[in-house]
Amino acid sequence: MTVPLFPLHNLVLFPGVVLPLYVFEQRYRALLLDTQASGEPFGIVQIVETSEEVSTPFHERISRVGTLAHLQQAETHEDGTSTIVVVGGERFTVQDFDFSKPYLSAEVALWPLEDALPGQQEMVQASARKLLSDLLRLRPTEADLIRANAPQDPMLLASFAASLLPSLSGQQREDALRAPGLLDRLDVLLGAVPRDMKLMN
Repeated sequence: MTVPLFPLHNLVLFPGVVLPLYVFEQRYRALLLDTQASGEPFGIVQIVETSEEVSTPFHERISRVGTLAHLQQAETHEDGTSTIVVVGGERFTVQDFDFSKPYLSAEVALWPLEDALPGQQEMVQASARKLLSDLLRLRPTEADLIRANAPQDPMLLASFAASLLPSLSGQQREDALRAPGLLDRLDVLLGAVPRDMKLMN
């Protein structure tokens, strides 16, 4: 499948995460119009190389792994800019780039998480509980709100935590998105919890 790409600095979209965006560049206004017309999702990928050297083509400075963004709301303003809300869908890998539009597109292949091995499901549940516990300790003033909104599903909880962990770098978010299985993703996120926090548990 071919999807438009919306590259963003220091941002990784995870499945199930709701993300508001402000669309102001002309090429992304065109992307939004095409997305609204087709009803199909676009892809969000992280800009992993921030060099502004003109010798480095833009498509070589973005991640080859991203997440489909499903448009939920869109409000176009008088100046032509738009405020939109998307929700993260399936993970994908970029197979080849398409330069035929005003914006960058790519041929992508969906990349689902590997199924848990026999006996791993309990480990997944335990890691998810540990991650939620660490998140609550890291953000104590928001504990009630986090508890009220934390998903029960471990995959969605991993996405929820990845968007809230204050210590998570762009590279760590990228590593979490690229993790082959859910247990691996949870391990990456747990590994990003500050060491002194781990000692408190």
